[in-house]
Amino acid sequence: MAYCTVNEVLDMLKVDMLNVIIGDEYIEDEEERIKAITPYAEQAADDAQAEIDGYLGKRYNVPFSKTPKVINKFAKDIALYNLVSRKGVDESDREKTYLTRYNAAIAFLTKVAEGKIDIGVPEGNSTEDAAKNGFSMKSSRRTFTRDSMRGW
Repeated sequence: MAYCTVNEVLDMLKVDMLNVIIGDEYIEDEEERIKAITPYAEQAADDAQAEIDGYLGKRYNVPFSKTPKVINKFAKDIALYNLVSRKGVDESDREKTYLTRYNAAIAFLTKVAEGKIDIGVPEGNSTEDAAKNGFSMKSSRRTFTRDSMRGW
C-alpha cells in the first residue's frame, strides 16, 4: 500500500504542468494527458514511499500498515517533486514551490528519524518487530534463582 495515491498526486499538480512533464508532444484531450502521465505518477509515488521508508526504517516498521496523515501529506509532496523534476526544476520559475515543499518534507523526515518529532506510530521495538527486521534474541529459562538456591 502506497503512502499516497496517483489521484492525490495528480490532483495537486497544476494543469499547465501536465504537458511539461509528459514531454514535447502537446496532448489536448485531458483524459489522454492523464492516461499518459499516470505511469510517471505511479513511479513517483512508489519512489516517494521508498524514500520515506529509507528515512524512517530504523525507527519504525515500514511500510506502515495504516499511513499517518502527516506521512501522506509529505508523500504527496515528494511524489510531486519526483514527477516535476523529470524535466529538471527551474528554481527561478514556477517549479520553485515543488522544490521548497520537497525540502520541507526531507527536513521533517530527518527530524522524525532523529526522534525529535513523533508521528503517532509506535516504534518498532517488540520481539515480533525485531524478528521481521532480521534480529531476534532468545534465551533459556533461568537455572538458578533465589528460591532454587535457598539454603546454600
